[in-house]
Amino acid sequence: MTASLDRLTELRRALPVTAAAMFVVALLVPVWKIAFEAPQYPDGLLVELYAYPRLGGDYAEVQALNHYVGFYYPDPVFVDPNYAVHADAIAAPEWILGPVVFLAVAAAGVFVAVAPTDRKLRLGLLGQLAGATVAFVGTFAIVQYRLYQAGHALGEDAPVVGVREFTPPLLGGYEIANISGVAWFGPGGYLAGLGFLLLIAAYLLRDSRVTIGEAPGAVHDRLSDDRGGGSDGDGDPETVGPAAEPAGAEADEPLTDGQTRTADGTRTGVN
Repeated sequence: MTASLDRLTELRRALPVTAAAMFVVALLVPVWKIAFEAPQYPDGLLVELYAYPRLGGDYAEVQALNHYVGFYYPDPVFVDPNYAVHADAIAAPEWILGPVVFLAVAAAGVFVAVAPTDRKLRLGLLGQLAGATVAFVGTFAIVQYRLYQAGHALGEDAPVVGVREFTPPLLGGYEIANISGVAWFGPGGYLAGLGFLLLIAAYLLRDSRVTIGEAPGAVHDRLSDDRGGGSDGDGDPETVGPAAEPAGAEADEPLTDGQTRTADGTRTGVN
Protein backbone atom coordinates (compact mmCIF):
# COMPACT_ATOMS: atom_id res chain seq x y z
CA MET A 1 0.00 0.00 0.00
CA THR A 2 2.81 2.39 0.94
CA ALA A 3 4.67 1.53 -2.25
CA SER A 4 1.56 2.35 -4.30
CA LEU A 5 1.19 5.73 -2.61
CA ASP A 6 4.88 6.46 -3.11
CA ARG A 7 4.51 5.84 -6.83
CA LEU A 8 1.83 8.52 -7.02
CA THR A 9 4.49 11.08 -6.10
CA GLU A 10 6.14 10.49 -9.49
CA LEU A 11 5.43 13.47 -11.71
CA ARG A 12 4.19 11.28 -14.55
CA ARG A 13 1.49 9.97 -12.18
CA ALA A 14 0.83 13.08 -10.09
CA LEU A 15 0.28 15.40 -13.05
CA PRO A 16 -2.72 13.47 -14.48
CA VAL A 17 -4.32 13.45 -11.01
CA THR A 18 -3.80 17.21 -10.69
CA ALA A 19 -5.26 17.72 -14.16
CA ALA A 20 -8.28 15.61 -13.16
CA ALA A 21 -8.97 17.94 -10.23
CA MET A 22 -8.79 20.94 -12.57
CA PHE A 23 -11.28 19.40 -14.99
CA VAL A 24 -13.75 18.79 -12.16
CA VAL A 25 -13.40 22.35 -10.81
CA ALA A 26 -13.86 23.67 -14.37
CA LEU A 27 -17.44 22.38 -14.27
CA LEU A 28 -18.25 24.72 -11.38
CA VAL A 29 -17.23 27.96 -13.11
CA PRO A 30 -17.87 29.48 -16.56
CA VAL A 31 -15.74 28.00 -19.33
CA TRP A 32 -16.47 30.76 -21.85
CA LYS A 33 -17.55 34.38 -21.75
CA ILE A 34 -18.45 37.16 -24.15
CA ALA A 35 -18.44 40.88 -23.41
CA PHE A 36 -20.86 43.10 -25.31
CA GLU A 37 -20.99 46.80 -26.01
CA ALA A 38 -24.16 48.54 -27.18
CA PRO A 39 -25.45 52.14 -27.13
CA GLN A 40 -28.19 51.16 -24.68
CA TYR A 41 -25.62 49.78 -22.22
CA PRO A 42 -22.62 52.14 -21.99
CA ASP A 43 -21.09 50.07 -19.16
CA GLY A 44 -21.13 46.92 -21.26
CA LEU A 45 -22.68 43.50 -20.71
CA LEU A 46 -21.22 40.09 -19.99
CA VAL A 47 -22.56 36.60 -20.72
CA GLU A 48 -20.92 33.51 -19.24
CA LEU A 49 -21.32 29.97 -20.55
CA TYR A 50 -20.97 26.84 -18.41
CA ALA A 51 -20.06 23.33 -19.58
CA TYR A 52 -23.65 22.27 -18.95
CA PRO A 53 -26.83 24.09 -20.11
CA ARG A 54 -26.52 27.20 -18.01
CA LEU A 55 -25.72 30.87 -18.62
CA GLY A 56 -24.46 33.47 -16.19
CA GLY A 57 -23.95 37.21 -16.09
CA ASP A 58 -26.19 39.63 -17.99
CA TYR A 59 -27.73 36.94 -20.19
CA ALA A 60 -31.28 38.31 -19.85
CA GLU A 61 -30.28 41.78 -21.08
CA VAL A 62 -28.22 40.30 -23.93
CA GLN A 63 -31.10 38.07 -24.93
CA ALA A 64 -33.26 41.20 -25.25
CA LEU A 65 -30.61 42.76 -27.51
CA ASN A 66 -30.29 39.60 -29.59
CA HIS A 67 -34.03 39.64 -30.18
CA TYR A 68 -33.69 42.79 -32.28
CA VAL A 69 -31.63 40.96 -34.90
CA GLY A 70 -33.23 37.53 -34.50
CA PHE A 71 -30.28 35.82 -32.80
CA TYR A 72 -31.30 33.38 -30.03
CA TYR A 73 -29.62 31.24 -27.41
CA PRO A 74 -29.57 27.54 -28.40
CA ASP A 75 -32.09 24.99 -27.18
CA PRO A 76 -30.51 22.12 -25.16
CA VAL A 77 -33.59 20.05 -26.10
CA PHE A 78 -33.42 17.44 -23.33
CA VAL A 79 -33.18 19.75 -20.32
CA ASP A 80 -34.60 23.10 -19.30
CA PRO A 81 -31.84 25.73 -19.04
CA ASN A 82 -31.97 28.79 -16.79
CA TYR A 83 -33.13 31.03 -19.64
CA ALA A 84 -36.22 31.18 -21.84
CA VAL A 85 -35.83 29.19 -25.06
CA HIS A 86 -37.14 30.91 -28.20
CA ALA A 87 -39.20 28.88 -30.65
CA ASP A 88 -36.75 29.71 -33.46
CA ALA A 89 -33.63 28.76 -31.50
CA ILE A 90 -31.37 26.13 -33.02
CA ALA A 91 -31.19 22.74 -31.27
CA ALA A 92 -27.98 21.86 -29.41
CA PRO A 93 -28.79 18.58 -27.62
CA GLU A 94 -25.09 17.73 -27.20
CA TRP A 95 -24.76 20.53 -24.64
CA ILE A 96 -25.87 18.14 -21.89
CA LEU A 97 -22.74 16.02 -22.61
CA GLY A 98 -20.39 18.76 -21.41
CA PRO A 99 -20.05 17.34 -17.87
CA VAL A 100 -19.60 13.86 -19.32
CA VAL A 101 -16.57 15.01 -21.34
CA PHE A 102 -14.89 16.74 -18.41
CA LEU A 103 -15.59 13.95 -15.94
CA ALA A 104 -14.51 11.23 -18.38
CA VAL A 105 -11.14 12.90 -19.00
CA ALA A 106 -10.73 13.43 -15.25
CA ALA A 107 -11.54 9.80 -14.45
CA ALA A 108 -9.07 8.64 -17.09
CA GLY A 109 -6.35 10.66 -15.36
CA VAL A 110 -6.91 8.92 -12.04
CA PHE A 111 -7.12 5.51 -13.71
CA VAL A 112 -3.86 6.06 -15.59
CA ALA A 113 -2.04 7.32 -12.49
CA VAL A 114 -2.51 4.00 -10.67
CA ALA A 115 -1.34 1.85 -13.59
CA PRO A 116 0.54 -1.13 -12.07
CA THR A 117 3.40 -1.32 -14.61
CA ASP A 118 5.53 1.15 -16.55
CA ARG A 119 4.29 -0.23 -19.85
CA LYS A 120 0.64 0.21 -18.91
CA LEU A 121 1.39 3.67 -17.56
CA ARG A 122 3.02 4.75 -20.83
CA LEU A 123 0.15 3.38 -22.87
CA GLY A 124 -2.36 5.01 -20.53
CA LEU A 125 -0.69 8.42 -20.76
CA LEU A 126 -0.70 8.21 -24.55
CA GLY A 127 -4.33 7.08 -24.65
CA GLN A 128 -5.50 9.78 -22.27
CA LEU A 129 -3.67 12.54 -24.13
CA ALA A 130 -5.10 11.37 -27.44
CA GLY A 131 -8.61 11.05 -25.98
CA ALA A 132 -8.47 14.47 -24.32
CA THR A 133 -7.28 16.03 -27.59
CA VAL A 134 -10.17 14.53 -29.53
CA ALA A 135 -12.69 15.46 -26.82
CA PHE A 136 -11.68 19.09 -26.41
CA VAL A 137 -10.97 19.82 -30.07
CA GLY A 138 -14.26 18.17 -30.97
CA THR A 139 -16.13 20.22 -28.36
CA PHE A 140 -14.53 23.41 -29.64
CA ALA A 141 -15.52 22.55 -33.22
CA ILE A 142 -19.10 21.69 -32.30
CA VAL A 143 -19.63 24.90 -30.33
CA GLN A 144 -18.21 26.96 -33.19
CA TYR A 145 -20.51 25.16 -35.62
CA ARG A 146 -23.55 25.93 -33.43
CA LEU A 147 -22.55 29.59 -33.38
CA TYR A 148 -22.37 29.49 -37.16
CA GLN A 149 -25.83 27.96 -37.30
CA ALA A 150 -27.30 30.56 -34.94
CA GLY A 151 -25.76 33.42 -36.92
CA HIS A 152 -27.12 32.03 -40.17
CA ALA A 153 -30.64 31.38 -38.88
CA LEU A 154 -31.68 34.88 -37.92
CA GLY A 155 -35.39 35.18 -37.15
CA GLU A 156 -37.45 36.59 -40.01
CA ASP A 157 -39.69 38.50 -37.58
CA ALA A 158 -36.78 40.41 -36.01
CA PRO A 159 -37.54 44.14 -35.45
CA VAL A 160 -34.30 45.17 -37.18
CA VAL A 161 -34.42 44.14 -40.85
CA GLY A 162 -31.58 43.90 -43.31
CA VAL A 163 -29.07 42.40 -40.89
CA ARG A 164 -26.72 40.10 -42.77
CA GLU A 165 -25.96 36.60 -41.57
CA PHE A 166 -22.76 36.31 -39.55
CA THR A 167 -20.64 33.84 -37.56
CA PRO A 168 -19.78 34.79 -33.96
CA PRO A 169 -16.27 33.48 -33.17
CA LEU A 170 -15.72 31.27 -30.17
CA LEU A 171 -12.57 33.28 -29.50
CA GLY A 172 -12.26 36.82 -30.81
CA GLY A 173 -14.35 39.86 -31.61
CA TYR A 174 -17.21 40.60 -33.97
CA GLU A 175 -19.78 43.31 -34.68
CA ILE A 176 -23.39 43.05 -35.76
CA ALA A 177 -25.60 46.08 -36.32
CA ASN A 178 -24.71 48.46 -33.46
CA ILE A 179 -23.67 45.66 -31.09
CA SER A 180 -20.08 44.49 -30.73
CA GLY A 181 -18.76 41.56 -28.76
CA VAL A 182 -15.50 39.92 -27.74
CA ALA A 183 -15.47 36.23 -26.78
CA TRP A 184 -12.77 34.56 -24.72
CA PHE A 185 -12.09 31.84 -22.14
CA GLY A 186 -13.71 31.96 -18.74
CA PRO A 187 -12.08 30.58 -15.57
CA GLY A 188 -13.16 27.06 -16.47
CA GLY A 189 -11.61 27.37 -19.91
CA TYR A 190 -8.27 28.36 -18.43
CA LEU A 191 -8.45 25.48 -15.95
CA ALA A 192 -9.20 23.01 -18.74
CA GLY A 193 -6.35 24.42 -20.84
CA LEU A 194 -3.88 24.16 -17.95
CA GLY A 195 -5.06 20.64 -17.21
CA PHE A 196 -4.44 19.68 -20.83
CA LEU A 197 -0.89 21.09 -20.64
CA LEU A 198 -0.28 18.94 -17.56
CA LEU A 199 -1.33 15.87 -19.55
CA ILE A 200 1.22 16.79 -22.21
CA ALA A 201 3.92 17.21 -19.55
CA ALA A 202 3.02 13.84 -18.00
CA TYR A 203 3.36 12.14 -21.37
CA LEU A 204 6.75 13.77 -21.98
CA LEU A 205 7.86 12.43 -18.56
CA ARG A 206 6.49 8.95 -19.24
CA ASP A 207 9.94 7.32 -18.89
CA SER A 208 11.03 9.35 -15.87
CA ARG A 209 10.68 8.36 -12.22
CA VAL A 210 11.34 11.87 -10.92
CA THR A 211 9.09 12.62 -7.95
CA ILE A 212 7.47 15.87 -6.89
CA GLY A 213 10.10 16.38 -4.20
CA GLU A 214 12.97 15.66 -6.60
CA ALA A 215 11.68 17.92 -9.35
CA PRO A 216 13.27 21.22 -8.14
CA GLY A 217 16.69 19.55 -7.81
CA ALA A 218 16.35 17.88 -11.21
CA VAL A 219 15.47 21.20 -12.84
CA HIS A 220 18.39 22.92 -11.09
CA ASP A 221 20.84 20.22 -12.22
CA ARG A 222 19.56 20.42 -15.77
CA LEU A 223 19.92 24.20 -15.86
CA SER A 224 23.43 23.93 -14.38
CA ASP A 225 24.42 21.41 -17.04
CA ASP A 226 23.03 23.64 -19.79
CA ARG A 227 24.95 26.67 -18.51
CA GLY A 228 28.20 24.86 -17.79
CA GLY A 229 28.52 22.89 -21.00
CA GLY A 230 31.96 21.22 -20.82
CA SER A 231 32.98 23.18 -17.73
CA ASP A 232 33.45 22.34 -14.06
CA GLY A 233 30.11 23.94 -13.17
CA ASP A 234 31.48 27.47 -12.70
CA GLY A 235 31.75 28.15 -16.39
CA ASP A 236 35.56 27.54 -16.44
CA PRO A 237 37.19 24.76 -18.45
CA GLU A 238 37.85 21.64 -16.42
CA THR A 239 41.41 21.04 -15.25
CA VAL A 240 42.96 17.89 -13.85
CA GLY A 241 45.79 18.28 -11.32
CA PRO A 242 48.24 21.17 -11.10
CA ALA A 243 49.22 23.08 -14.18
CA ALA A 244 52.20 21.36 -15.84
CA GLU A 245 55.22 23.11 -17.18
CA PRO A 246 55.62 23.02 -20.93
CA ALA A 247 57.42 19.93 -22.15
CA GLY A 248 61.11 20.49 -22.41
CA ALA A 249 61.13 23.52 -20.12
CA GLU A 250 63.60 21.92 -17.70
CA ALA A 251 65.80 20.72 -20.54
CA ASP A 252 66.45 24.29 -21.59
CA GLU A 253 67.68 25.37 -18.13
CA PRO A 254 71.42 24.99 -17.31
CA LEU A 255 72.52 22.49 -14.64
CA THR A 256 73.79 23.70 -11.29
CA ASP A 257 76.42 22.11 -9.06
CA GLY A 258 75.52 18.57 -8.00
CA GLN A 259 72.71 18.14 -10.60
CA THR A 260 72.50 15.59 -13.34
CA ARG A 261 69.98 15.16 -16.15
CA THR A 262 67.96 12.00 -16.79
CA ALA A 263 67.17 10.56 -20.20
CA ASP A 264 63.87 12.46 -20.42
CA GLY A 265 65.60 15.76 -19.62
CA THR A 266 64.50 16.06 -15.97
CA ARG A 267 67.03 17.58 -13.57
CA THR A 268 67.94 15.56 -10.45
CA GLY A 269 70.18 16.14 -7.45
CA VAL A 270 70.58 19.18 -5.24
CA ASN A 271 70.34 22.76 -6.36
